Amino acid sequence: MDNPVAERIKQDISDNDVVLFMKGTPVFPQCGFSATVVQVLSHLGVKFKGIDVLQDPGLRQGIKDFSNWPTVPQLYVKGEFVGGCDIIREMFQSGELQEHLSSAGVETQTAA
Repeated sequence: MDNPVAERIKQDISDNDVVLFMKGTPVFPQCGFSATVVQVLSHLGVKFKGIDVLQDPGLRQGIKDFSNWPTVPQLYVKGEFVGGCDIIREMFQSGELQEHLSSAGVETQTAA
């Protein structure tokens, strides 16, 4: 059985190195958790595609089913699910996120 939502998700995460499924947009996040992840990525100078799950109820549930993760935001790097807000924040604070992005070949432009 074809699942158009899952196909769209696969397309987005294969076409873009870094994808954030979030509530709202990178310019105007609609929840604090999404805003936190946007802040982390922006701080690191990572180019990413933000996808607003509030615009599409099918996508809002579909991304949770796709990743088997119950919450949004969800960050994908090079097609791989990395985590939600708490995981991203912890990885950023420990330096693990920067290492993960670097090892995946994602450019960052962190100000020294």
